[in-house]
This record gives sequence, C-alpha cells and structure tokens, in this order.
Amino acid sequence: QVQLEESGGGLVQAGGSLRLSCAASGGTFIKTGMGWFRQSPGKEREFVAGINWSGLSLDYADSVKGRFTISRDNDKNTVYLQMNSLKPEDTAVYYCAADRGGRRWHVGLGENDYETWGQGTQVTVSS
Repeated sequence: QVQLEESGGGLVQAGGSLRLSCAASGGTFIKTGMGWFRQSPGKEREFVAGINWSGLSLDYADSVKGRFTISRDNDKNTVYLQMNSLKPEDTAVYYCAADRGGRRWHVGLGENDYETWGQGTQVTVSS
C-alpha cells in the first residue's frame, strides 16, 4: 500500500503562490490516481484537484479552476499542486490522496474514491 507525505504548505499573502508536493512510497505509484483535497475549520473536506495514473485525465473543483494546476512525476513518485492567485478562502489543511490503483482512467471526485491519505499540510492565505 502506498504511503503519502505532503510538503510545501505555509503562509502566503493573497495573490501569491505556493506549490504543494506529495511524495509516495511503497505501492505502485505509476498505476495510481492521485487527488488533492482540503478542509477548512468547521467545513467538510472537499475535492480540489485530481489526476489519473497517466497524467492525461485531470479534474478540478470550480473554485480553483484557472488558478491551480495538478501534475505528477512518475519517475519521482510525486504529485504536485501549483497554486496561484491564492485567496483567503483557500486557507485550509490540504491532503494528498491515492486511489486503489489499477490504472483507472477517470479521476475520482469523492473521498470514497481514495484509499490512502497523507497527514495534511497547512496553507494559510492572509488578506
């Protein structure tokens, strides 16, 4: 089973950028779809972006389309989330997640589509 570790969170001013990384170990990363979710205090965890095993199928939440970009490097077993034009409402703990593998084409949009989760990294956007 794959294990995940996020990094790259921090404090940034509105309009700024951050890049989150999620390093995977164990399992078979190249066969695994990956997703980013986030959770703000008092809110449920929500889908942010997802990428299938090949990197050719992507999906984004409407709230981040045009600002965030998900990508993966299968040689480095790492998935990234480039976040630009950050807003205070992007403040949350961001979680990386891996699906059950098997080279599924479609990107999972719900928590139940993912089997393994990282510990999360805090992103705080100040106004």
